[in-house]
Amino acid sequence: MKEIKQQFSTSDVEVLSNDRAFDGFFKIDRYRLSHRLFKGGWGPELQREVFVREDATCVLPYDADTDQVVLLEQFRVGALGHNQSPWLLELVAGINDAGETPEAVGRREAIEEASIELGELRPICQYLVSPGGTNEKIHLYCGQVDASTAHGIHGLEHEGEDIKVHVVQASEAFEYVATGRINNAASIIALQWLQLNHAILRRDWSKQ
Repeated sequence: MKEIKQQFSTSDVEVLSNDRAFDGFFKIDRYRLSHRLFKGGWGPELQREVFVREDATCVLPYDADTDQVVLLEQFRVGALGHNQSPWLLELVAGINDAGETPEAVGRREAIEEASIELGELRPICQYLVSPGGTNEKIHLYCGQVDASTAHGIHGLEHEGEDIKVHVVQASEAFEYVATGRINNAASIIALQWLQLNHAILRRDWSKQ
């Protein structure tokens, strides 16, 4: 397999200015920059706005004994205007605080959002959410869980969270992805990874 070698790095970008354009619940930075071109030389000065978010961690809780996954349902304002319900089925997720490892975030959020404790956390991948407009990176895991402990409504009231816990068969969750019932990136990636690694996790995590 032929390797694609990267021609450029951050040293091939000249940042002329970087200012905070908006500083509210979310933040937006405005850059003036130029970068080298594949054909040689430097491109024109560009202005780009970047939606600034800290790294986040998402976890798909999976019970290998019952072959079930834990999904969370909550309101998402970004889904308004897309001809669908803005209450989405998602993973356990949270922003990484300074000095906190992604694994610690996943375990903390599992307790806060679903009142569940995770066993082994198996890394899936790290990915940039939408690098054309935001710096956010997701650390994605599959987490070992006893699905019988997952139920109820949870979340931190002072953060406006209202989260309903669902436990479904893995095959049903896969179907949700296929039909578009689940249409957010982290959940799709994690569930498709589970489909590919289903037999391995059942072998490694099942007590039966």
